[in-house]
Amino acid sequence: MNPRRALITGITGQDGSYLTEFLLGKGYEVHGLIRRSSSFNTSRINHVYRDPHEASAGLFLHYADMTDPICLSNLIQHVKPTEVYNLAAQSHVRVSFDQPIYTGDVVALGAIRLLEAIRDFQDRWGYQVRYYQASSSEQFGKVVETPQTEKTPFYPRSPYGVAKVYAHWITINYRESYNLHASCGILFNHESPRRGETFLTRKISRAVGRIKHGLQKSVFLGNLESKRDWGFAGDYVRAMWLMLQQEKPDDYVVATGQTHSVREFCEKAFAHVGLDYRDFIQIDPRYFRPAEVDLLLGDSTKARTALGWQPKVDFQHLVTMMVDADLELAQREKTLIEAGHAVSTPKEQA
Repeated sequence: MNPRRALITGITGQDGSYLTEFLLGKGYEVHGLIRRSSSFNTSRINHVYRDPHEASAGLFLHYADMTDPICLSNLIQHVKPTEVYNLAAQSHVRVSFDQPIYTGDVVALGAIRLLEAIRDFQDRWGYQVRYYQASSSEQFGKVVETPQTEKTPFYPRSPYGVAKVYAHWITINYRESYNLHASCGILFNHESPRRGETFLTRKISRAVGRIKHGLQKSVFLGNLESKRDWGFAGDYVRAMWLMLQQEKPDDYVVATGQTHSVREFCEKAFAHVGLDYRDFIQIDPRYFRPAEVDLLLGDSTKARTALGWQPKVDFQHLVTMMVDADLELAQREKTLIEAGHAVSTPKEQA
């Protein structure tokens, strides 16, 4: 069996794409779980995906679903991975209030289905599989202390956060009950130009690009005073990998240790293109959560000490990176419109 074979659930998402690039660069054979849909959803990994029938191909995609335990078990038996990274989720916090049952099924029960498949594989074949569970700062929710560490009690404030708490604790339970090499990374907010357009930071950077090019007049947002610990997704996938290289599994907070408000993100994003955010932001009550999380700030001392990890991209660089990418996207969009071509545009515009 290839000693460097990884399986990634959620491979088509932001983190999955950066992790795929990282592992391929390390010489891994990478397998990814994708859901069947009526349209292709592999845009974030198309640049590294080659024909799976080629002998030299390093990336293979498999149809499967986190709600199907038999499918997951068959996939583990077929791929025989040495490392599994569980990044799959319905990960939009606001949407989780609208789809709480589905969120719980994919995020919480999906994790235990995958852990059961791994446990069965190890029992049957005797191969050790190292497992990474994508935990979240949303588990802290209504924080009981600041900053938050691995020992901070959880107080989730959304169906997504509650589901992540279950996935986190069931991973620890399997580690302690069945001696699995299973680690949890409690990742604080991490963004990039590959962030989905419905997520707050990307919604802002996308709006900046379109407003600058005259394609949009304003953007609707919710609570501008919420504060988050924002980092770069490309930095955070390194921490995931480092956790699975340790002799013993453990749980780690991954964060920058700095907090910034939504208002500050808007201010810097619009200022990067010479605009005043106050001229373009409109507050819409629809974007306030039923139960708000006001402040998240992580203490990643353990990860920095034990793993040797530290972020490379600071907040200002992250904001400008995202805005620059969306300026280019908006320019391409404008060019197509001027040429008379129909284009897909964000629904949230005015």
